[in-house]
Parts: sequence; C-alpha cells; structure tokens
Amino acid sequence: MIKSMTSYGRTERSGDWGEASCEIRTVNHRYLEMSLRLPEEVRFLESKIRELISSKLKRGKVDCNIRFAQGETSGDSLPINQDLLTKVIETAEKTSSLMKEPSPLNPLELLRWPGVLDKDVTDPEKISGPLLELIDQTLDVAIATRQREGEKINAMVLERCITTKEIVANVRELMPSILDNIRKKLMLRAQELSEDFNKDRLEQELLLLTQKMDVAEEMDRLDAHIDEVTRVLDQKGPVGRRLDFLMQEMNRESNTLGSKSAHMDTTNSSVDLKVLIEQMREQIQNIE
Repeated sequence: MIKSMTSYGRTERSGDWGEASCEIRTVNHRYLEMSLRLPEEVRFLESKIRELISSKLKRGKVDCNIRFAQGETSGDSLPINQDLLTKVIETAEKTSSLMKEPSPLNPLELLRWPGVLDKDVTDPEKISGPLLELIDQTLDVAIATRQREGEKINAMVLERCITTKEIVANVRELMPSILDNIRKKLMLRAQELSEDFNKDRLEQELLLLTQKMDVAEEMDRLDAHIDEVTRVLDQKGPVGRRLDFLMQEMNRESNTLGSKSAHMDTTNSSVDLKVLIEQMREQIQNIE
C-alpha cells in the first residue's frame, strides 16, 4: 500500500536515565532530507538517528526534534565544585575590600555561578538505548499517519483512473463515426467545388488525413498506462517517482489527442483527461 510523505508523530519517555520527548514532522520532497535538532548531551547519537530514520523512510523532508532532561542526581547533597566555589569567594572578598560599602555575599548567587553546581556527566551507554527506542517509536507513529494518508490518496487516484478509462473507451467508440463523417463531408465539398476531380487521388488524400487524425495508438497507450498505475498502487515500497513518470506519459497522450482532434467531442475528452491527470499528479507528488 502506498504511503503519503506528510505525517506527524510525537512520543515521550522517562526513566532513571532522564526524560525525553521526540517530535517528527515529514512533508513531501524529491529525496530524503533530514533536519535534526538535538541537545548537546545526545549529539553523539546523530549518526545512529540518521541511520534509523533512513531505514524506515525513503523520501520526504524530515524534521526531527529531540528534547532531553537528565535524571535527578542521587544523594542527599548537591554536587558542588568546591575548588571553583573557593576561588569565586576569594575573588568576591578581594573585590569587596576595594569597595566602601560592599554588600554581603549571597550564597544563592554563588551557587548560580556557572560551574559551581556540578552536573553528572551523561552516560552514553545509559541513555542511547532508551533514546533510540523513543525515536523508533515516534517513527512508527509518523509512518502510521503516512499509511492512513496513503489510503486516501490511493482511493482518489483509483477513482480517477476509472473515470479516465471510461473517457478513453468513449473516444474509441466515437472515432469510427467521427472519421466517417469527416470523410463524407470532404467528399461532398470536393464535389461541390468541381464535378471533374480525380476520385482515386482524393481517396488517397482522405486516407492520409484519416491516418493523421487516428488516435487509436494514443488510446491504447493511455489504457496501458492506467493499468500500470493500478498495478503500481498495489506494490510495496516507494512508488512515487514511477507514478509521477506515468502521469507525464498520460498527459503527453492526452495532449496528442487534443492536437489531432477534428471534432468537439474529442477536444472535450482531451480537456477532461488533462484535468483528471493533473488532479492525480497533484496527489501523487505527495506519495513516498
């Protein structure tokens, strides 16, 4: 079943290793393009995250945003960098001695000094597993959205394929009558212009003209392309590029039908075909 390239997924997870959330947004794109926003603590996982995304998504622009908060420090006291705190206090006291009315040192302000409160160093082995599982889970949510959107696109394209088939069958049915009427009109016009004309030569010219206006091959190719679209829609894996190519070929055949048209019915059919093909093409642009 085909998949759309538009989706969104978000999951959260927590444990003794910390708390994390992952958001993944995807939109249509010609190739697979990834944009990752990661905290510095998990930057070491970037290559693995890219590998994980590329193993599940083949096309689309992917925005992956990960937020991470380290777990609380165990123990009854805060981890303080005593050496740095001592230096900060000594420097503050020296500065105070140069002032006439110095303010007393505020312990809370000292603790806010960068680096005074030590943070536990993130253990890569401890957080890599949960984070990769979180991203994998978010990808599954996004892929499920892609599948639901793909089902809607699939139904829409199939519906228009059926209508296109009906138009092609109608043109094929009308063409013998149209060509016969054109031949009769040209014969009558030739007789009106001159009673003395070379009938054999006129028949040859009419035959050449009929061949130029004949669209049987175009109708056969359109039928074949529609059958191929239907077949490809049932395939597994990325099929967007192939479907887009088929839309180009179908549009070419419908244009040829319009250029060869010598009757209002075939002209209208050509326009109707191009409208249907364009509607399908717009949706197919969003297929993985």
